Amino acid sequence: MTPADLSRTVLRAVRRAVDEDVLHAPVPARVRVERTRPGGTGDYACAVALQLAGPAALPAREVASILRDRVAAVPGIGRVEITGPGFLNFTLDASADTAARAALVHDVREQGLRYGWRSTDAGRLHRLHHPPEVRAAVHAQAVGRLLGTQGARVLIGCTGAADRDWERLGVVAGPRRGPEESFEIRPVPARATAAELLEHLGRDAALWGLLRPAAHDHAPLGDELLVQGEANPLFLVRYAHARARALTRNAEQLGFAGAYEEDVDAPALHAALADHPGVLASAARHHAPDRVARHLETVARAFFDLHDTNPPLPVGDEKPSAAHRSRLALAEAAGTVLAGGLFLLGISAPEHL
Repeated sequence: MTPADLSRTVLRAVRRAVDEDVLHAPVPARVRVERTRPGGTGDYACAVALQLAGPAALPAREVASILRDRVAAVPGIGRVEITGPGFLNFTLDASADTAARAALVHDVREQGLRYGWRSTDAGRLHRLHHPPEVRAAVHAQAVGRLLGTQGARVLIGCTGAADRDWERLGVVAGPRRGPEESFEIRPVPARATAAELLEHLGRDAALWGLLRPAAHDHAPLGDELLVQGEANPLFLVRYAHARARALTRNAEQLGFAGAYEEDVDAPALHAALADHPGVLASAARHHAPDRVARHLETVARAFFDLHDTNPPLPVGDEKPSAAHRSRLALAEAAGTVLAGGLFLLGISAPEHL
């Protein structure tokens, strides 16, 4: 685990504590981690708890304890101690970090599209309702799928007459359910009908345009969603998935398959894959499918970093090696997470683009 990895780990812990309503403070843009000074404890130290103590209205050591509970079990961290007024001190475990990355890739490949699904909400019934508007209908459907990843049962109803064109966007309109018995899903309206969006954008681009912005933001639904280039996040995500599937096909032609046999230097991609279960849980809890969309963009960019710097396929006269098999396994894991996330948004993940 590098200092940059550790910084991202602590930042994720802050974000998780805020999402769980345990810590009430603004999430900083970055967290600074430094080498422990001579005579200090551990390998690295971080003062973020002191930074957050004031806004959180808590003692710095209490903030540090909240964060320690959320990073102590992270692979690659051997020990976390609180020193002084509230410094977090980290001792790394390099061997555990390597083993954890291998286990992560194995878990993704083993669990497939259901990687990251949990049963923490098993048996609980969530009742949702939405107004008779296309973005609300699509949003409610995506929230229902996300709640399902946590084991919940979901009933969704519309408080008005359903539009028959919603079905073409994957919406199953249920009977009316009053606000007294269910949670209302009401994003900023789309200012267009389902038929208009389908005619202009098609199903996948329309869904991405409706779900990618946060519910409180207006949904941009213009021609930018149809651009066939990496500047278009939807294209980037689907292209990364298609490229991952192409790598598998090309490897088969070369006579080898993915297998994580040695560690791959791709910290951003490992971190993005490891974050996926937490992203699903947070998106379900906050009824925020936009969090999944943004996470898929992160996975896609990290995939292309791997693809460009550590090619999964042999180049030139190279023979397939353990390095290639391991990179391919990691790339395939990324493709699986991308496909699973797109499925939860109701968007197709084509094998070819």
